[in-house]
Amino acid sequence: MQTNPDNHISACLLICCPDRPGIVAGVSAFLFQSGANILDASQHSTDPREGLFFMRMEFQVEAAQKHTLEKGFQEQVATPLQMEWQIRYSDQRKRMAIMVSAYDHCLMELLWRWKSGELQVDIPLVISNHPSLEKECTSLHIPFHYIPVTAATKEQQEAAAIRLLLEQQVDFIVLARYMQILSPNFVAQFPHRIINIHHSFLPAFAGARPYLNAYTRGVKLIGATAHYVTNELDEGPIIEQDVSRISHRHSVQDLVAIGRDTERLVLFRAVNAHINNRVIVHGNKTIVF
Repeated sequence: MQTNPDNHISACLLICCPDRPGIVAGVSAFLFQSGANILDASQHSTDPREGLFFMRMEFQVEAAQKHTLEKGFQEQVATPLQMEWQIRYSDQRKRMAIMVSAYDHCLMELLWRWKSGELQVDIPLVISNHPSLEKECTSLHIPFHYIPVTAATKEQQEAAAIRLLLEQQVDFIVLARYMQILSPNFVAQFPHRIINIHHSFLPAFAGARPYLNAYTRGVKLIGATAHYVTNELDEGPIIEQDVSRISHRHSVQDLVAIGRDTERLVLFRAVNAHINNRVIVHGNKTIVF
């Protein structure tokens, strides 16, 4: 979403509510009466037994109207239609923190996409439990914080990380192959604001050598999953997935390389969707417009 030079900004409205006739008409009429110009609209109705309606609407509005627009929308539209809703504005650039361990492929993908302008965010810090990727971050003037983790220091390490993230007022966190399990306390600080990436063999081939185990088993598809982090390990709402076909001709090293390429792209697409307000979380699933 880009800021308009004549004091108009772009805004993105995300809605979840019980399905019923007139929702689109009600929202559109309100925005028209508020002087907004609708740029894009997408909607989805669930199975009638579930009876839910989801919508994403992007529009332009005068920057000075934010407060009155939100107050009026709540009173005139959201309350009568029992809506859960949020508005994000183009003049509120998101702040993305990255947490990473020793693998560099996902971190480097995010940094390259950010440097090229494809990820419209600020990156106030990178946190790692290994020192090896500091140069890659500081060369781009991104502060790098090395916080080592041991079984004895894990609680203190998490407290230090949380303190840094809150001080920097981050909007969300990306685990770019951060090989530590976050505690419930950590997750509770950032609900539906932590994005993780892992290979899609899970729950099969769990552990430290999934590609060797997959090779031994003779799998024909490998992939990656990006999801929001919850207290259930690798079970949070899925944002993005992809797979690559392999054959007996591929070595274990080939599988690792293909898997890492897939992880990089899946994580980028998930992060980009989150940045552009294309994800609505409902229960343990997502609607991605």
